[in-house]
Amino acid sequence: MYNLALQEAIINRKPYIPSLDENTARKGFFERHEFLSMLSKLPEYLRPSFMFAYQFGWRIRSEVFPLRWEQIDLHTCTVRLEVGITKSKDGRLIYLTNELRAVFSAYWEQHLRSSPGCPWVFHRSGKRIFTCYKAWHRACREAGLIDRIPHDFRRTAVRNMVRSGIPERVAIQVAGHKTRSVSDRYHIVSDIDLQEAATRMESCNSPVLDTNLVTGTPFALGETNVSH
Repeated sequence: MYNLALQEAIINRKPYIPSLDENTARKGFFERHEFLSMLSKLPEYLRPSFMFAYQFGWRIRSEVFPLRWEQIDLHTCTVRLEVGITKSKDGRLIYLTNELRAVFSAYWEQHLRSSPGCPWVFHRSGKRIFTCYKAWHRACREAGLIDRIPHDFRRTAVRNMVRSGIPERVAIQVAGHKTRSVSDRYHIVSDIDLQEAATRMESCNSPVLDTNLVTGTPFALGETNVSH
């Protein structure tokens, strides 16, 4: 309000209003077995949309549920979001994995048979899906998962892509993060990540380290201690 008034020269100065610190970091993410457990509890009509969100990190309500068949090209295995319809206002193009290509191909055949006039890729009996919170909470509860939200797929997808060796800048682009700082809000390391880091360090460093230097055990036979 003050900024607008200052811009229109209604006021000459605006008061300083400090902002409270806000913790915007997401704390939820899905390991593979957790996702599969939750997926099995969801209604069948919701499963493909969540498989897509889990792999690519697109926003469920604004980018996944509104997908139309005109945005899918099964020949090139691509899915596109037009400029202006995403939160960042940028367009996006991704290539489907083999798993999702099979899902979309099966969905297309089903679309031609049962609902050829429906423009939506993910739907329920030909009607667009707008929300899924009741089904979501029930599936998470039955899978024993607490405080999970669909938005957790965004950071899960980025982490999985980086884990698999995809450059972080590409993972960010696939998920649709506009800047690196936005992506950093989703970057939370799990215990599994830390364990994997230790394993990798061990495999790299084990030929170099000599436990004798640490434990103080005697040198190998044939070596002579020299005193100065």
